[in-house]
Amino acid sequence: MSDSNCGRAAGFTDSNIHVDVKEYYGIRVKSTKDLQSNACLAPATPLPSFIRQALGKVHAEVISKYYGCGLVVPECLEGCSVLDLGSGSGRDCYMLSQLVGEKGHVTGIDMTQEQLEVARKYLDHHMQEFGFKAPNVSFVQGYIEALAEAGLQNNSFDIIISNCVVNLSPDKKRVLAEAYNVLKEGGELYFSDVYSSGRLPSEITNHKVLWGECIGGALWWQDLVQLAEEVGFSRPRLVTASVITVDNEKLQDILGDFKFISATYRLFKVAKGNSKPCQIIYNGGIRGVENCFPFDCQYIFKAGEVVAVDGDLAKILSSSRFAEDFTCEPSGQRQCGVEAKESLVDPFELVQQLEKQKPGSTTRGCCSTQSSSCCK
Repeated sequence: MSDSNCGRAAGFTDSNIHVDVKEYYGIRVKSTKDLQSNACLAPATPLPSFIRQALGKVHAEVISKYYGCGLVVPECLEGCSVLDLGSGSGRDCYMLSQLVGEKGHVTGIDMTQEQLEVARKYLDHHMQEFGFKAPNVSFVQGYIEALAEAGLQNNSFDIIISNCVVNLSPDKKRVLAEAYNVLKEGGELYFSDVYSSGRLPSEITNHKVLWGECIGGALWWQDLVQLAEEVGFSRPRLVTASVITVDNEKLQDILGDFKFISATYRLFKVAKGNSKPCQIIYNGGIRGVENCFPFDCQYIFKAGEVVAVDGDLAKILSSSRFAEDFTCEPSGQRQCGVEAKESLVDPFELVQQLEKQKPGSTTRGCCSTQSSSCCK
């Protein structure tokens, strides 16, 4: 998809929410200092050196006008075709551009003209900075609910990422369905977003500032599970989660007892049908996780070790871009002493367990809810 074909998606029109969001991020919010919650700010977590280096090459203006929650960097990216839903000023696109390499490609789609102008302004700058002979990044103006209308082809992407954007859409099921369609078989939707502890009342969902702050449109996390399965994805696998705080007292009064988190999930497009649990061995070598691969909040794969996995995960690992990185054996062929885990995890419970793992806590959580220390 080239920038020459970047007009508004034909047949899809702005809802009032789209208009409000474009005004919020195109006009009202000029930098991260204007945000009234930490929903759209990345948590301070240690990053691998190669990702820090990649971020360090992204232009300062692109970073200052980027409003994502978390850092969305899936593993095994070399040579992949990646789509960024709601790419904003392009920070993640330019970071990922370096990780997919010149043989890969990154496409960013966003509906906000002001954000796209910043992203496109620095395209040549970044290609020169990365030493690439030809651009491997392009930006499309369009809607995440209408990827086909924006010119994106079905079955054309290995990976889709999204960083605190799905919550801004009034039709989240359509977003997931469009993402499913443009993914290749075995492809992955790896995204960070905001979730609520329950279904939100109209007082919250109709509040323009709360919606713009990525809170008013937050899904109840269990609704994500239902929508993903209705669309055709594998059951969402929770990677990590962190607490969201709201500093504005008036906004907090409106929110009442509802709690919010930023959570990262992995959804895969794999064939349906029951799969048996099996024992797998991580062969090692994936960049950044060469010796220890924290796949999600339950499964941490150390190179050479036998791990029992549920049937859903067995199918994912054997049908996705990770297939060559794992050796699968029928369950029971070896005794590894570990039973396969239930794949559905409450992200609010995970947050509590991760809090217990922090230095200085009097209670330690189990290593089955991963932290980076479990790989040491």
